[in-house]
Amino acid sequence: MLVFVYGTLTDPDRAERALGHSPEFVGAATLAGCRRVDGEYPTLAPGGSCEGRLLRVDRPRLARLDAYEGVDRGLYARVSVPFAPGPDAGTLGTVETYVGDPDRLDAPTTWPGDGSLPTRVEAYLHEEDVVVRRTE
Repeated sequence: MLVFVYGTLTDPDRAERALGHSPEFVGAATLAGCRRVDGEYPTLAPGGSCEGRLLRVDRPRLARLDAYEGVDRGLYARVSVPFAPGPDAGTLGTVETYVGDPDRLDAPTTWPGDGSLPTRVEAYLHEEDVVVRRTE
């Protein structure tokens, strides 16, 4: 499966430490509909776009990324985003990405709506037709 990374995990050394083996980056991508903001760690915010990389992982490595991102502690939420394999292509499946809790990361953003962070983020992604597009 593919994961869109946009912060610390774009660094091959950091990704290798998180994964426990050399990362398999498979190209550059843009997340259209969300932008990167920096708090204690990078996270995403509604609107704009964000440049990043696509990282191929298997399920055990995805679990390692979940642990690295603090999903079980509520620091980040993992969400699925529609994926377009080219700039002019339609969507084909999904990629995973991580969205940090802006309050816990001291990041200057809020997500619209009510409910938990994952609920608000997923609603926004759906309502705003957010997509990850491969750029190379």
